[in-house]
Amino acid sequence: MSLSRQLQGYRLTTAEILYHMPDHPGVLQTYIWQELDIAPRYPVLHRFLDFWTRQLDGPLHSVRVGSAALISPGEMRHGSLLTLQ
Repeated sequence: MSLSRQLQGYRLTTAEILYHMPDHPGVLQTYIWQELDIAPRYPVLHRFLDFWTRQLDGPLHSVRVGSAALISPGEMRHGSLLTLQ
């Protein structure tokens, strides 16, 4: 994961995507997506979901999102990571 992106405010974002299986629309399948993204707009996730709706079979049912900062600028000093207890 890119340290420079994390310092720019990107957070590790995980989305649980439920979608209808193309051959069995009554059955839901789960897909887990994880990437660095910017909360609360989530532009990277929105691009992925736009791709999904344009290019993939299996209509979306719901998306649940969680995100967490891996590092913040205050945790950096002289180019090395501080150990947090």
